[in-house]
Amino acid sequence: MIHPSAIVSPLAKIGKQVEIGPFTTISDDVVIGDNTWIAPNVTIMDGARIGDQCKIFPGAVISAVPQDLKYNGEITTAEIGDNTTIRECVTINKGTSDKMKTVVGSNCLIMAYVHVAHDCFIGNHVILANTVNLAGHVHIDDYVILEGLVAVQQFVHIGSHAFITGGTLVRKNVPPFVKAAREPLSYVGINAVGLRRRGYSQEKILIIEDIYRTIYVKGYNVTNALNIVEHEAPQIAEKQEIIDFIKQSTNGIMRGSLQ
Repeated sequence: MIHPSAIVSPLAKIGKQVEIGPFTTISDDVVIGDNTWIAPNVTIMDGARIGDQCKIFPGAVISAVPQDLKYNGEITTAEIGDNTTIRECVTINKGTSDKMKTVVGSNCLIMAYVHVAHDCFIGNHVILANTVNLAGHVHIDDYVILEGLVAVQQFVHIGSHAFITGGTLVRKNVPPFVKAAREPLSYVGINAVGLRRRGYSQEKILIIEDIYRTIYVKGYNVTNALNIVEHEAPQIAEKQEIIDFIKQSTNGIMRGSLQ
């Protein structure tokens, strides 16, 4: 159902059973999937690609042009997966010529006043709490939780299942499975609660914890710590994920709690 006061371009591709509230504006180059609910006073601009069964609350602006002076009008997109909730006054900018798109995955919860800048890639099952701000080119893997007022610097990568406490500034990459807090941002343990909730066995959680104890607690430099982990830690998929993440972090990872 489209409210009579909504302004919906006849060129937009609207799926089945989509509800669009009053005073919402939807531009020409927009695709909206089936069974999606769009509240009053939402603005969905050219380049938006929204999946099935999403919920978008009042004041949200999807696919506005990037806040990047290098943007030169190139045709780019802002893509949102299925079953994702976008709460009040969220802004998601479309991409630039760097990645050509901004992506928010499926089954995400993006709470009120979050800003997702151009060329960000957000995985599935991610929660961004109120007033999280992501600069451009941030990459967030699956099942990450950022508490309220977290600010993430451009080009930072946050690994899967990481948990970052509220009010923190993220200037370095955050490896998978960890909890991060303090200023400057530091390792404070692994996200054991989140891992248990997602079905990880206690045995696997303890292996991950021991890997990070070697990396962050025992006083080794990163190169030596990774060498020990590679040769001594049990062979689980998560071990290789951690090693690969750290080796690929050319701009560095966050510090340890004792550093």
